[in-house]
Amino acid sequence: MAAGYWLAGKTAERATFELFVRRLPENRNFILAAGLPQAVDYLLNLRFSEEDVRYLRTLEQFARLPEAFFDTLRAFRFTGDVFAVPEGTPLFAGEPLLTLRAPLMEAQLPETYLLATLGFQTLIATKAARMVEAAGGRGVVEFGTRRAHSPGAGVLAGRAAYIGGCLGTSNTLAGKDFGIPVFGTAAHSWVMSFPTELEAFRRLQELLGPATTYLIDSYDTLEGARRAASLGKPLWGVRLDSGNLVELAREVRAILDAAGLPDAKIMATGDLNEYKILELAAGGAPIDAYGVGTDLATSSDAPRLGAVYKLVEMEVAGERRYTAKYSEEKATIPGAKQVFRYAHHDVLGRAGECPAPDCEALLKPLILGGKLVQPLPSATEARARARAALDRMPKKLKSLFECDPAYPVELSDELQHLMEEVRQQARVNGT
Repeated sequence: MAAGYWLAGKTAERATFELFVRRLPENRNFILAAGLPQAVDYLLNLRFSEEDVRYLRTLEQFARLPEAFFDTLRAFRFTGDVFAVPEGTPLFAGEPLLTLRAPLMEAQLPETYLLATLGFQTLIATKAARMVEAAGGRGVVEFGTRRAHSPGAGVLAGRAAYIGGCLGTSNTLAGKDFGIPVFGTAAHSWVMSFPTELEAFRRLQELLGPATTYLIDSYDTLEGARRAASLGKPLWGVRLDSGNLVELAREVRAILDAAGLPDAKIMATGDLNEYKILELAAGGAPIDAYGVGTDLATSSDAPRLGAVYKLVEMEVAGERRYTAKYSEEKATIPGAKQVFRYAHHDVLGRAGECPAPDCEALLKPLILGGKLVQPLPSATEARARARAALDRMPKKLKSLFECDPAYPVELSDELQHLMEEVRQQARVNGT
């Protein structure tokens, strides 16, 4: 497409694209925006090396292109503008996470990367927020890298889960790169590598001191709890990874208390998700923290977000043209937009509308003329924003099931008027 735009002489035309979600995933009443730093880093550093150019020239699709096109790639830099909602902001169907305005070729090229990084991290942050809500004040730790779709996805899942409210991650690289607290426990292989379970526990305590968390279900869970308790302090607590977690947690709690360890914590793991966490909490299990892997790092019940990146307007020779699709179930709304957030509803309006004094315009300038114009918040700051926003959100929207009615998102009068104008023009032009 970039080559086609170049050949068609469209390189001076400016395009505005919006990245949004048409429909919320199953049983979701909102999504939690995440992934901006990676999107920004990509845009500001997008280059075509000589090696890249040599490869592209070997492709049949580019065989008819003159050398001047490849010179354009060698000189490529992103010079456009980006407006985005801050990470940790809850959004609803149809509301843009990001608006990008740039020369057409520059605006088209980042589509796949932006959809991938914003879509994935938003999906995982949303999933984490659900699990934290189900835990009802008890901690949730992301443990999913080994089941993520790639090692890189595991790192970003750890980051997104932290923004969504998790205490931290087991992924040490995510901790290093993003300043996220890291947690972890020894595996069953640690226990089995020693002649006795008690020796394995003693060696672990020598290593970790007050951070010690014993995995006690390698053989007999209750005997494991007694052996761990016999070592006394220092320790953080124990981990249960199998069996009837409600009953075992109660019995293990009694063992720890009887040994004078009332401050020792119990962590539960083992194929957990938000629904199982909700059941454990409802059953009164004395569990202090949950470690969640597969279901969190892959959002296994809703593993795709369905974000789209759509052209909404063009500027050609100083004239603005608004664009929209009218295909069934995939229609789009023309024109660059702004999300105006009021206390109890949102209004999707045109980008140039003046906000009312009692609302917040969510899309903020981030890149102007190819330059970053404001520092990006850290993952910790994004997490705090998410927590504050979720605390203000109506409780029904935080349900693990779809609520009816959904959060109201209205269209402004100006946007509705533009939609009708563009549709009428399309009828006249036969498009």
